[in-house]
Amino acid sequence: MLLSIISSSAISSSAISMVTSPGLPQYGSAVVVGLIALLSLKEVLSASNSWNKYINNSFNLAIIPLLFSFMGIVVFKVAEII
Repeated sequence: MLLSIISSSAISSSAISMVTSPGLPQYGSAVVVGLIALLSLKEVLSASNSWNKYINNSFNLAIIPLLFSFMGIVVFKVAEII
């Protein structure tokens, strides 16, 4: 009897914690700040003498996913207003 009460409460509490609301992730502002920081750093370092295509590719690997996330945030915010 006691075991069934403990297991049923554990199942219901884990089911509640797995439910999330649809929408943007809570780290949307971190994506925007990271994208701005990487784009600024890329612009500053591109004027440097040590800039080459390998450094450019490294920055692009980090910037492109953040850019897609930023576009998703913008689309979601516009759709939320409309």
